[in-house]
Amino acid sequence: MDQLWAAGWRHFGSYFFRYSTQPSQDGGTHSITPLRIDLSACAFTKSQRRVLHKNIDVRHDVVPAALDDELRAMFQRHKQRFTSNVPESLENFLGPDPGSGPCECRMIRVFEGGRLIATSFLDVGQQAASSVYALFEPDFAKRSLGIFTLLLEIEHCRQSGLRWLYPGYATHEPSTYDYKKQFLGLAALDWSTGDWAALARL
Repeated sequence: MDQLWAAGWRHFGSYFFRYSTQPSQDGGTHSITPLRIDLSACAFTKSQRRVLHKNIDVRHDVVPAALDDELRAMFQRHKQRFTSNVPESLENFLGPDPGSGPCECRMIRVFEGGRLIATSFLDVGQQAASSVYALFEPDFAKRSLGIFTLLLEIEHCRQSGLRWLYPGYATHEPSTYDYKKQFLGLAALDWSTGDWAALARL
């Protein structure tokens, strides 16, 4: 999996893929670039530290990935935030049994009191991990839970002794993925050479 991620591959369940362009909402085309965070070079920015402070009152844990009705119901609420390319179910991203491979999959769960308010899924290799998907309760959008769970993933990967975290794809053009470009220690894959080069933070 480490070698596949380094070559720009991702997977949803048993389906492996990579792509360099995708249609944009204005009828044009966006250029896709895979991203990689060097965990040894990633220091949190002031705005990211504010997100951590905003969520100082919640607790989280890390457990083997598994789907249940509570997560499926949260996903149905979470996907109402999207107006295009709306996924049908969590299984679209994780397959019917995320614990069955092709590699170890963990989930980070965030709780306010006793209520589950966010979950992110993380594939784990030998030296790297790859973010699969994150979802949260729309009522808690002010907590910036998508960014918060990614920060938790970074901290967990460091504690696990990993070198890289692949947070997924972004686009060269402005898009909803721009929050991924805010991290220090970020590199992008050059499709033509297969090399990773530092990416200037927005």
